[in-house]
Amino acid sequence: MSALLHVSLPFLFCVLVANTGLFDGVAVDLSYDHYAERRVESLPPFLAMPCNCVVNVLYICMGLYWLRSREGEGEQSRYLRQVFALMAILYAPVQWTRLAVLRRAPAVLDQWFTLPIFAWVPVWIGFIERGPDKWRASHAAALEACSLLSYGLTLVHELGFEVALGCHVALAVFMGMRVQRTHGDRRTGAYLQLAVLSCAGFVLLKLLDHWLARYRLFQRFTGHFWSKVCDVLQFHFSFCFLSTLTHRAQERSAARNR
Repeated sequence: MSALLHVSLPFLFCVLVANTGLFDGVAVDLSYDHYAERRVESLPPFLAMPCNCVVNVLYICMGLYWLRSREGEGEQSRYLRQVFALMAILYAPVQWTRLAVLRRAPAVLDQWFTLPIFAWVPVWIGFIERGPDKWRASHAAALEACSLLSYGLTLVHELGFEVALGCHVALAVFMGMRVQRTHGDRRTGAYLQLAVLSCAGFVLLKLLDHWLARYRLFQRFTGHFWSKVCDVLQFHFSFCFLSTLTHRAQERSAARNR
């Protein structure tokens, strides 16, 4: 319940702020021309681009899978996992709404929510490195607040979101490599590599969306579609990496307390 509350309240706050007009000057794409997938005029708006719309179901399925309880899990690690899963589940309707209505507020939210999702990776790693006894939820709240505030860079420069996102990705990868060196093994190393490769695919396939559409293979299932598939895989392998390391951290903590 606490995970749902702590995700839904900032979510609703951001929705309210995005609809105030504060971000009216932010550069966001509000037309179907931004996407390489062709619009199907005969379908309703929520399926106007069938592949790019329906792919959002994968976020929900993946989030529900990781939302399930795990045997022998501590309260803090359950909270960390559930927050991350709920972020994925709530992110899906935001992206879908953006495609369906092509309005500024959903487009802003699509960008904005990406930042605290990436910021949750360093939060979770902080728990692994400090251990259950020293980790505090207040540290997580502070980092997530800074992450949300970093979207204010969009008000300063037209590339503000790209700068903020780049910093979030770099921090997540750096901390992932650091915790892998100190706590990981071959198995978690494979998870980390797959997560980073999926992240690269998420970024590159989206940037190359129109260029790839010159090839028949990417004209229906476009680069943007496959970037979302990579994003879901990025989520999944991050869960695998962080959950495995968390289980080991709890075992070490239990051994010390015996």
